[in-house]
Amino acid sequence: MGPIELLGVAASLSLLAGWRLYATVFAAGLAMRFGLLDLPQHLQSLDVFASPWVIGVAAIGLVVEFFADKIAWLDSIWDAIHTAIRPLGGALIALAVVDAGDPAWQVAAFLLGGGAAFVSHSAKASGRAVVNASPEPFSNVIVSGVEDVLTIGGLTLTLVDPVLAGIVAVSLLAVTLLLLYASWRILKRIDVVLRKL
Repeated sequence: MGPIELLGVAASLSLLAGWRLYATVFAAGLAMRFGLLDLPQHLQSLDVFASPWVIGVAAIGLVVEFFADKIAWLDSIWDAIHTAIRPLGGALIALAVVDAGDPAWQVAAFLLGGGAAFVSHSAKASGRAVVNASPEPFSNVIVSGVEDVLTIGGLTLTLVDPVLAGIVAVSLLAVTLLLLYASWRILKRIDVVLRKL
């Protein structure tokens, strides 16, 4: 796997970690364990993901998150708790993918991976907070199910075509940042209107 593919893997896994950390670690671990994710020699430290212990802990987290994500009040608590955990997980995943011999790449990967995970977590958590406020229970389950399917699709794309997965990840981050900026401007305008009343 060349440097472009590795960047694609780092970008997409970091982005997905901000959304579904345990599913990302679980899928990456299984892919490495069964030889579906071929890493260069200098990245053999990532074999820790293929450890049965890591896969087992990630599987438990994945199951808990799967059900917690479907219950509105529990989902909000889960997202609040994971505000620090998911970005740190995304940063560590990106850090593990880059060349350990180059400290500049390590710092850049850690910051970019954590930033990508934080942006995707923030978008997920804020969007879900709006959905969770809905009085009927079905929208939360539907949105959570769509997130599950998109996560599986993103993980599959990462394994099949890491470059395309990286492009999709960067595109999603750009769209998310634009939406956050637009939301901020709308809220600012609403604040101005409310102050005039």
